[in-house]
Amino acid sequence: MMYARKRKLSDSQEPACVLCGRGDVDRNIFGRTFDQIWFWVHEFCLLFANISFDESSTQEGTVGIDPAALTRKVKQANQKQCCVCGERGAAITCAQGGCERSFHLPCAKDGQCVTQFFREHRSFCWEHRPRQTAVTAPARGTTCVICRQTVGNVASYHTLVCPACKHAWFHRACVQQKALNEGTACFRCPACQDGAQYRIEMSILGIRIPDRLVSFC
Repeated sequence: MMYARKRKLSDSQEPACVLCGRGDVDRNIFGRTFDQIWFWVHEFCLLFANISFDESSTQEGTVGIDPAALTRKVKQANQKQCCVCGERGAAITCAQGGCERSFHLPCAKDGQCVTQFFREHRSFCWEHRPRQTAVTAPARGTTCVICRQTVGNVASYHTLVCPACKHAWFHRACVQQKALNEGTACFRCPACQDGAQYRIEMSILGIRIPDRLVSFC
């Protein structure tokens, strides 16, 4: 699956992430931005490129990132073409054994790829991404429980169903925004109120659920 639209690269005068080539600072997509002495990099680009970092600040005010490991990853990425936008510098590789597809973090959504924000932070291309099992397509006219707009009548990357009640349908974008607003403690199916099963499945499908404490739900 190759998209004709190219990545929007940052202006040459502005700092850009050494892994994805973007200067965007949207924390919902990229996480924090680490302005290091010799380079600038996104937190989530590091995570999904499997590069660890030390949260404790150095004397220079930067986070601890192994420059040798980052340099190796950048060199490797420069040899790989993004399966979504077609440009080189793709630092994220599909976790499916034998698959050689790679992509940039900001291209994941456009390419219908999945990035999992837990444990090993695995990533999957459009072909090998996890899918919901035993799911029938939504009936014509079915609406998203969150935004009340129609979801279409085909099960797809953009439409998700509650694994517990199996009749509440959502747009992926609506589920993701709800997860960002609520966090782990409050995130549950808005129809049947299932929490555990709903959170596990949505995490596997690539929904990022911030782990934060809240005063009430």
